[in-house]
Amino acid sequence: MLAETAGAASSLAARVKILAGPGGHSLRPMMWMFLAILVTFLITRIVTRLIRSGSGTGAGLGNVRIAGNHVHHQVFGILVIIGTGIILVSVAPRGVALDAAAAAFGVGVGLTVDEFALWLHLEDVYWTAQGRKSVDAIFCVLVVTGTLIGGADFVAGRAGTAAWWSSVAAIAVNLLLCVTCLLKGKVVTGVTGIVISVVALAGAIRLAKPGSWWAAHRYATRPRRASRAARRYDQRYQDRWNRLRDLIAGAPSRGGKPG
Repeated sequence: MLAETAGAASSLAARVKILAGPGGHSLRPMMWMFLAILVTFLITRIVTRLIRSGSGTGAGLGNVRIAGNHVHHQVFGILVIIGTGIILVSVAPRGVALDAAAAAFGVGVGLTVDEFALWLHLEDVYWTAQGRKSVDAIFCVLVVTGTLIGGADFVAGRAGTAAWWSSVAAIAVNLLLCVTCLLKGKVVTGVTGIVISVVALAGAIRLAKPGSWWAAHRYATRPRRASRAARRYDQRYQDRWNRLRDLIAGAPSRGGKPG
């Protein structure tokens, strides 16, 4: 299935040329990687939801087991990433071959990041509340890769020029804002802010989430601000975001146990 997906992406890349960025430069590899990540994630979630509900049995869908062990799809993703990485380093493909490698790499990333929560907790939490972290992770990956499709010149001008120093200063300020977001408990905002500066700025200015490092150290002597943060990020806030995550990836099992 993975080989067919990569092959289809390669065929499509050979027929379609997408121009993006200043001067209309061709950035097909990043485009195909982004599309492969997105499509792989969506297909994976559809398949896992069918397996979970039992409706996929008639179509031959089921968990992969080897010697009695449930082999998670992140294992196949890691193998694809390793294989593609070896090809990219040893062969250094160009043209359509590079597009195909980028698409295959995206397939591996999609399969692997879809189980990000398993890396984090080192246990099968795919259908638990903790498993929602995988949705946040894939969102961050899609934002970063999607932004890079159009080309991103993080540093402008030649080294040592005024333009170069200005861009370096802008990067340093933006990274500081991103770190502030992380300290405020806004992981998705902090990661997204790396490539979309206005997001980092908004996240750094707004209140910290209760329980975050920032709230614990800066709001301890500011009860009014702590109260505002608690109201801002109350259960209704969590429920709204959880409904969106569950719409995309499926709701956790009742009782918080893996499905």
